[in-house]
Amino acid sequence: MKLGSRVQWQVLILLFLLIGMLGVVKGNVEVRAVPVESYQQLQIFADVLEKVEQNYVEEVDMEALIYGAIDGMLKTLDAHSSFLKPDLYRELQVETKGSFGGLGIEITIRDGILTIVSPIEDTPAFRAGLEAGDRIIKINEEPTKNLSLFEAVKKMRGKKGTEITLTIFRGDLEEPFEVTVIRDVIKIQSIKSKVLDEEYGYVRVTQFQENTGRELKKQLQGMEAEIGGGLKGLILDVRNNPGGLLDQAVLVADEFLETGKIVYTDGRMKSQKMEFNAHPQRDKHSYPIICLVNGGSASASEIVAGALQDHHRAVILGTPTFGKGSVQTIIPMQDGSGLKLTTAQYYTPTGRVIQAKGIEPDILVYNRVEDKGRPLRFLREKDLDRHLENHEGEPEEETEAPEGESAKEEAEPTDIQLARALEILKSWEIFQRIQQESRAVALEDASPAP
Repeated sequence: MKLGSRVQWQVLILLFLLIGMLGVVKGNVEVRAVPVESYQQLQIFADVLEKVEQNYVEEVDMEALIYGAIDGMLKTLDAHSSFLKPDLYRELQVETKGSFGGLGIEITIRDGILTIVSPIEDTPAFRAGLEAGDRIIKINEEPTKNLSLFEAVKKMRGKKGTEITLTIFRGDLEEPFEVTVIRDVIKIQSIKSKVLDEEYGYVRVTQFQENTGRELKKQLQGMEAEIGGGLKGLILDVRNNPGGLLDQAVLVADEFLETGKIVYTDGRMKSQKMEFNAHPQRDKHSYPIICLVNGGSASASEIVAGALQDHHRAVILGTPTFGKGSVQTIIPMQDGSGLKLTTAQYYTPTGRVIQAKGIEPDILVYNRVEDKGRPLRFLREKDLDRHLENHEGEPEEETEAPEGESAKEEAEPTDIQLARALEILKSWEIFQRIQQESRAVALEDASPAP
C-alpha cells in the first residue's frame, strides 16, 4: 500500500477515526465529540506515517504500523487497557468459555516482565508447582521482556500433550530455574463443593464463568439436602480466584443477600454509572458464612467479598486481596480486532474503593507455603506498572507474618486458613447455644415464684 500525498494520508486518518468510532458505538460505549485540538495532533501522526512510508530503508507493512501506533497509545493509559489484534482478540473470547488448551495460569506484566498472579487449581501449572509472584523470564528459550500479555498467552497455549519450558525467577531463590509443563485442555470447573465434618458446607469458586451463579445454587441445594438438619455454616472460598464475569459475581453475592446494593460502578460517561442490587431468594441460607480471600483474589472475587462484608453477611478471613477495582469494556472493531479499555471503577455497597487497595479481611490469617515456612507474597494491583491510582490513598504495606512461627505452623494443617474458618464456624454454634441458654436461665430467674 503506497500513498503519495498528504491529502491521501489525511483521508486515511479520517477513515481510521470513523472506523474506530463505529466500533465504539457497536460496543455500547458512548462517544463524545473529538476536540479540534485532537485533530491538530493527528496531523503530526499523519506526517510521521507519510515520512516513514516514503523514506524508511525497507518497504513497510502499513497494518503493522497502524496497529503498533494504537498499541503504543494505549500503553500510556493504565495497566489493563490494551489493543488486541484480531488473533489476540479471538484468544480473549476463548477465556470465558471455560475450556482451552494451555497451562492454567493467570498472568500480568510487572516491571516489563511476565509475572504469575496465580496458578489455577487442578491445572498443569498448578501441578508443576508454579507460584503466585513467579516471573517468567523465558518461554522455550525466548525472552519475555517487552512481550505483551496477550502475545504471551498465545505462546503458552497449544495442543494437549505438547511440552513448553518456562524459565522462572522466584524471589527467594538466587538463580532462575526451568520448569517443563505438559499442556492440557484446561477445563475449569467453576464451582467445587463438599461437606466438612458432616455439618458444614465448603464451596470453592475458582473463576466466574458463564454458569457460575446457576452452578452455585445447584451445589448449595445438594449439600443442604444431603444434611438432614441443613448446613450449620458455610465456607465460601475465593482464594486465588482471578475474577471473570461481572454478572456472575453479582449472582453469587445475590444468593446470600436479600436487599441492598451488591456493587456499583462510576465512570465519566452516564452509561458507565451502573448499580447492581440484591433480590429476595426463594432458598434462604440463614447459616453463618466465612469467606476466604488472599492476594490472588481479584476483581469479581473482591466484588463478592466486599458485598458480603458491607452487608455483615459473612466474616472475611485470610489476607488482603489483589485490589483490581477497575472495569474493562471490550469493544469489537470492524477489522476483527478489539479494544480493551478501562471505563469505570467498582465500589462496594458502602462506597469503598477496591482499586489498588483491595478488601481487608476481618480476621487476618496467613497460610504458609508448604515446607518453606514463609508466607506467600502475592503480587497485587498496586505493584503493577501504570496501575490506576486510588485517589483515596494507597493502602498501607501488607504486614508480613511474625518471625519465629515457622515451627509452630509446620505442625498445623497445610491449609491453615480453611482450618481456622471451620474452627470459627464451630465456635459460632457454641456461642449461639450459650447465648440461648443464658437467655433461658434469665427468663426462668425473672419468672415470679408460684
